[in-house]
Amino acid sequence: MQQITVNEASQHLSDLIEAALGGDEIIIMKDNQPVVKLIPVLPVKIRPKFGSAKGMIKMSDDFDDPLEELKEYME
Repeated sequence: MQQITVNEASQHLSDLIEAALGGDEIIIMKDNQPVVKLIPVLPVKIRPKFGSAKGMIKMSDDFDDPLEELKEYME
């Protein structure tokens, strides 16, 4: 964890951003009090959990039966 003043942060912002992207936690201090934490905003990747919809989807028993409208074409 790195602590710096507001003035230092404004002078070295691009370096601080790179450090945060690299995993460092940057705390910006004002009047010897922590006021801002600089951390990266990374896109959240949501992976599907297989089986999570179990029981939520139901198919009718005649799902794969030929449609009435197409019966004449099937003969």
